[in-house]
Amino acid sequence: MAESRSENLRTFMWWAGETCDGMSDLIVKAAVKDELSEHNVSADFYAALNEEVAELLDDAADRAEANERKTVQPRDL
Repeated sequence: MAESRSENLRTFMWWAGETCDGMSDLIVKAAVKDELSEHNVSADFYAALNEEVAELLDDAADRAEANERKTVQPRDL
């Protein structure tokens, strides 16, 4: 049975020594904090943002595959 992209990513992160629960590589906390410098940012915001980005990427990849492409393009967002 083939693994999904997110399972493959989690497997790679485990192999690379990263935690499997956060996928913290998808966002840069310092950049987010700079962008929201006029606001307070809760600690759990980063995890929620990570999940949203992961879902957005997965959906874009699915759309590219549905259109028989391996290249994910802006129109897939």
